[in-house]
Amino acid sequence: MRALVRVAEVVGRWFGLLVVGGLVLGLLLPGPTASLAPQVPLLLGVIMFGMGLTLRPADFAVLGRRPRAVLVGVLAQYTVMPLLGWAVARALDLDPLLVVGMVLVGASPGGTASNVVVHLARGDVALSVAMTTVSTLLAPVLTPLLVLWLVGSTLDVQASSLVVSILQVVLLPVLAGALVRRLAPRVVERALPLLPLVSVLGIVVVVAAVVGANADAVRSAGLLVLLAVVLHNLLGLALGRLVGRVTGVGEAASRAVSIEVGMQNSGLAAALATAHFAPLAALPAALFSVWHNLSGSTLASFWARRPPERAQVAAPAEG
Repeated sequence: MRALVRVAEVVGRWFGLLVVGGLVLGLLLPGPTASLAPQVPLLLGVIMFGMGLTLRPADFAVLGRRPRAVLVGVLAQYTVMPLLGWAVARALDLDPLLVVGMVLVGASPGGTASNVVVHLARGDVALSVAMTTVSTLLAPVLTPLLVLWLVGSTLDVQASSLVVSILQVVLLPVLAGALVRRLAPRVVERALPLLPLVSVLGIVVVVAAVVGANADAVRSAGLLVLLAVVLHNLLGLALGRLVGRVTGVGEAASRAVSIEVGMQNSGLAAALATAHFAPLAALPAALFSVWHNLSGSTLASFWARRPPERAQVAAPAEG
């Protein structure tokens, strides 16, 4: 058990590089990795079950104590990123399927890795967890509606099918995980240190499968799609930060909002794109999985050297 925990710690520490390895593996072995694409929804369900195992009643307490901060963050999550995804994709004149992929990434809830990044960035972790949880619970309604609104005029979008998929691979696994923790808290507490191992390996396989299924597209248009993904993520981080500062939620909370807005559940976007559109539509999500972990960890390293208290004191001088 101790050996597995150490492996999980190492895997969590090197998450970004491992995801890059998944991308490289997909390019080098497109046939075998592409055969894993049908398992993407199942892998995401396992990851979301793990997220459910981490939830406690205390994680929802912030909703009662600071509802405005949570509302600001979730509103930014479901407005900034979907609109940015659509705007960037259209500005770069991407293929319609890639536009759908960008919108799916933007309309997905916050990624589970964002909570770890917020912790490393000395941000408001309680707010980050609340935002991830609330945005995940809202996903069955908001994600299909946003996709239908932004790309429904160019491609056939079956919103009801998207709702069913999100319920199956996100909401039900999260609720099941939370129920298991409620019924067997001691067992879950012992297993929690191993969750990074499951989550990271799951995301690595998802990236490898999606890239393998789109190996030719990655080689031909990969740089343009990567540019779109980088712009989407960096603008999301910047605007999320701006929203936090303008609404006056505080420095630590602003960092949480920035990271929650900029880091998406790209695994969900990949699963939905693969199941309801075409493998090409999942390419932005796969590249986003790689990039946002690198940008998030870099931003966290920068903020970790600047405690929120000191940044808050310096804020008036910056204006």
